[in-house]
Amino acid sequence: MILEREGYVEHGGGRTWYRVVGESQHGRDPLLCLHGGPGSTHNYFAPLERLAEDGREVVLYDQLGCGHSDRPDGIEWGVGVYLDELAVLREELELERVHLLGTSWGGMLALEHVLSGYGGLTSLVLSSTLASIDEWVAEALRLRAELPADVVATMERHEAAGDYEAAEYRAALDVFDDRYVRRGAIGRPELQLMKEGIGTESYRAMVGPNEWTVTGALRGWDIRDRLGEIAVPALVARGRHDMCTEAVAATLLAGLPDAREVVFEESSHMPALEESGRYLEVVAAFLREAEAT
Repeated sequence: MILEREGYVEHGGGRTWYRVVGESQHGRDPLLCLHGGPGSTHNYFAPLERLAEDGREVVLYDQLGCGHSDRPDGIEWGVGVYLDELAVLREELELERVHLLGTSWGGMLALEHVLSGYGGLTSLVLSSTLASIDEWVAEALRLRAELPADVVATMERHEAAGDYEAAEYRAALDVFDDRYVRRGAIGRPELQLMKEGIGTESYRAMVGPNEWTVTGALRGWDIRDRLGEIAVPALVARGRHDMCTEAVAATLLAGLPDAREVVFEESSHMPALEESGRYLEVVAAFLREAEAT
């Protein structure tokens, strides 16, 4: 029987909800998972809980501003908020040594956590993530231009008017997301759970109204010149149809001293849901190899 427990840790920003599945044994380090968004919730990580069958703890949590965690008023959102939250979580759960898996924004947070000097990392799984927000925006705009002309025209019209909440605009964004974000996961119940708990305020404060209009705290974010400081083994994972394009991944692969790439051919931005079986096989093998070396 695999153990499960849930709870909250308290810190300056409020309460953060967590879920721990399994027990680490036989030299297996815990896997700590950082979801994207900000505000996307832990739900799309559900398949990763099966990695507990390999004799390791799998730790999921909802970052501040979404899911089961607090949504504080008047907070000054920034990378530091999430770094502090992550540090407290590791301390409270006694996660002295971990594998860190981050997707999209969660991968950015994982990289920032390494660069903060916290330590105790066995490996990094950088899934559908980036090292430069400007490079991300450029690639997102390139992908957007490949959508049907009427969809692009709708986006441009509403963006020019600053009308990001119009139903027509949101529908156009759904076309983008169906192709590049959730392509192979459409209809999965995890996406509905994520939608119910999504943190719109934290996303807009950190990013902006969409992936190519960055007006929030992440504007100008760029750690390309610091990637060489990250010595732990890294797996750079992405979908073939991902917003994390070949160019975005290439920047990570060129900058990280010990990195390899895997591409999931049938996936977009959520290969853990879109190709769960292969994703788990690849990640499990990488974690075991990192522990062995």
